[in-house]
Parts: sequence; C-alpha cells; structure tokens
Amino acid sequence: MTVRPPSSTALDRHREQNTDQEAVGALRKRITEAGVEYIYYQSVTLSGRVVGKVVPAVHLLRNLEKGVQLHRSVAADIQADRNGTLLGGGPRAAEFTALPDLDTFAVLPWDTGVARFFCRTYEPEHQPECGGEPFAADVRGRLIRRHREFTERTGLVLRSGCEPEVTWTGPGLEVSHRPDGCPAYQVDLLERSRPIYQKVMTYGRAMGLDMIEGDYEDPGQLELNWMYDRAELTADRLITFRQICRQVARELGVTVSFMPKPATGVMGNGCHHNLSLWRGDDNVLAEPGRRELHLSETGRHALGGILAHAAGSMAVMGSTVNSYKRYWDVGLFAPGQIDWGMDDKTCTVRLSANGRLELKLPDAMVNPYLSHAVLLAVVSDGLENRIDPGPPQGAGGEAGDRFPALPATLGEALAAFAGDAVVRGGLGAETADLYLALKGDEWARFCAAVTDWEHMMYAEGTP
Repeated sequence: MTVRPPSSTALDRHREQNTDQEAVGALRKRITEAGVEYIYYQSVTLSGRVVGKVVPAVHLLRNLEKGVQLHRSVAADIQADRNGTLLGGGPRAAEFTALPDLDTFAVLPWDTGVARFFCRTYEPEHQPECGGEPFAADVRGRLIRRHREFTERTGLVLRSGCEPEVTWTGPGLEVSHRPDGCPAYQVDLLERSRPIYQKVMTYGRAMGLDMIEGDYEDPGQLELNWMYDRAELTADRLITFRQICRQVARELGVTVSFMPKPATGVMGNGCHHNLSLWRGDDNVLAEPGRRELHLSETGRHALGGILAHAAGSMAVMGSTVNSYKRYWDVGLFAPGQIDWGMDDKTCTVRLSANGRLELKLPDAMVNPYLSHAVLLAVVSDGLENRIDPGPPQGAGGEAGDRFPALPATLGEALAAFAGDAVVRGGLGAETADLYLALKGDEWARFCAAVTDWEHMMYAEGTP
C-alpha cells in the first residue's frame, strides 16, 4: 500500500481507512468468494433518492482510494427550478468525490454478481480552501458527524427503529372489506401477500436487516419491521429496505408505492420513528426499577425539544405536497395536532410501554438522514434548555394548546422550517438553504398545476 503523509483533510482520513491492508484483504476475499463482478457506489440525495455509479469489481482498489465523481447538482436531484436555474450548482460547478464506507459493503442477494457500498462525499481536492472537506449537502455524512458530535457532548447515543408502511398493488392483491371495517392484521390477507413479505424479509436479512415482524394494515398496505439500532444504521437500512421493495416489485410484476397518501379515505403510509437515548447499556428515557409507564426527566426534556420544534421539522418529516393529505384525513391514525400521550396512538408522540418515544410525523417518503439529523438537533435543544413538554394528553392539559399548530400544507411547513433556527441548524446552513429551494420549487409547481379535483369542481360550473 502507498505510504501517505499525515492526514490533513477529511478526505485524506477516509482514504487512510479505505487503504488499511487488513480491511482491504478481507473485503477482496468476500468479493472473490461471492463472485462479485460489479459494484454500485451509491449516495443519497436531499429527497432520499439513491444515486451513484456502477464499476467493475476489478477496479476496487482504485475506487477505495479515488472514489467516484458526481456533479454536485445531483444532491438536489439535478432539478432545475421554474426559472430554469439548476439547483445546487450550474453546469460549470465542481463535481464532488463519493468515497465508499467499507463496513457498508453488501452483496445483492437477488444477483450475487453485484454488490454495493454506501459512500460519504467530499469537495474535490483541487478546490481552494474547502478541498477535501465534507460536501455540505451530503445528508448521510452529515448525520454520521452530527451523531458523533452529539455523543461527545452529551454522552448519549440516539437509537431508532422505523415502521415503514408501503402500498402494494397488482394481480391477486385486490381486497374487499366492509365499509365500516378495516382489514388490518388479517392473516388471510398476509397469505395473499406471502410472496411479497417472504422475498422482502429474505433479502432484508441477507443485507443486514434483522427482520423482526410484519403485519397487514390497510388494502394493499404492509408494514415490515427490523430491529432498532444507532440512528445512522437505521437510516442506511431504511434506504436499503426501499431498494429491496423496488426489486421485489420488479420480480413479482406488481407495483410498490411509498406515496404518503395513496387515496382519500385510506390510511396513509407513515414511517413512525421510535426513539430512545442510551448511555452505555441503559435507556435513559426510563428509570431503573420502575415498572409503571413513565418518562425520566432526561426523557421529558428530549420530548420537550421534539414537540417545541415539531412544526419547524414538518418540512423534513412530511417532505412532499402529498404528505399533508395524510394529516387531513382525521380518524386514520395520523396526528392532527402537536401533543404527546402515555401509550396513546392519537398523539404526535406516544410513550410506549417499551420505554421509547414513537414520533408519528414522518411518512414513507421521509429522508431518514435528514429526519434523524433534525431529531439530534431538537433533542439537544430540549436537553440544554430543559424544555417542558407539559402534561400528557388526558392528564390536565388541552391537546395542542402548548405548541404551535401543525402546518397544514407543504407551503406552511416550509415557512415554519425557515423560521426555526434549531431545525435548520441540524441540517447546516448550506443544506438548509438548498432544501428550501428544492422544496419551495416543488410547492410552487404544485400551486401552478391544474388538478383533477379542480376539473371536477369547476370545469362545467357556472357563476
């Protein structure tokens, strides 16, 4: 291996890790044994889209050191705004370097000739002043850094588990049920979906997801869960889960959708985040020896931060125009106001009997790197300022009277995001500005679009 001078940039330090002889030797052995011929070097955009390049595996050593190069506008999905301006950098902007993390290597179980890495991204070395430093819009790298800083400052680790709800449609998946009933938990409907859940769970286990349970929830809607872990690992696994679902849909000739609200009157696709804070082997949300449902003082302050910034975080937790249809359809298990409760499923945050806080705002299209970065920021604010969440729902306080109202549209959510310095700080100034531009353009395009509802209401109407 090449002997390098002392590290001077984050890119240099990452390269040193990637050229460790023992680690590289073990990786090459895995590639040979699995028969891997191609490798995806992938990163994740602001909207949660997976992007990257495929490279023949024979070039492994080169890519471990050099990475792959992508145009910086890919961070905003190479999206031009309504004025034709490319967001995140014009055609002459410098590329960024995507360098793989060795511990994310996984062989695709549906084709063992292909493997993947998750990458962190950096400014190119030739850039003056910032060359070799982390690329500001790298959502995955930022979460890893923010979590490390959070632990150094507080001694705590954020662990989370996601509950992704996904809608599957296609031949044999049609469901009829009583209009006043719900098909949730019916094993017969799980049986209809058996080819789906078996493939998803099997592929998930092969790619490092400890699949623990699943259920049928609404027509075509499945929730398949895996074990909780550190926030950045959970984020990686949610992205992997989505890729698995896309592959299973291709194999079975069906359609999978993560759309937050597929139709009026049906349950939306949420992605509840179940959160706990750990010091060593102890969950500090609970207190040792107590069996009744309760929340520790540390837990109360963390919850206070989450609730105080719930409105400001909504543009991340519900990141699409469609997201807000999920909160409008009352009575279908989505929160309509900012509150919390003791094992109360109607609330924004539920304290469960397992000593965790279940945040119900995120939906199935959430970018988990952004959502967890925001959660680290607002929990930190709650702990530092000892924010009081108030009494739980039904215990002496009117629901929603302590905190601002939940935004009702993406437009309102973006205004709340712009006005919340703590939430924006969780993403960093440059990323927050780019996110506002990307999602602001999405909202503007929607406001300019003529919808089917408008045709139904007005096409043949008269004054």
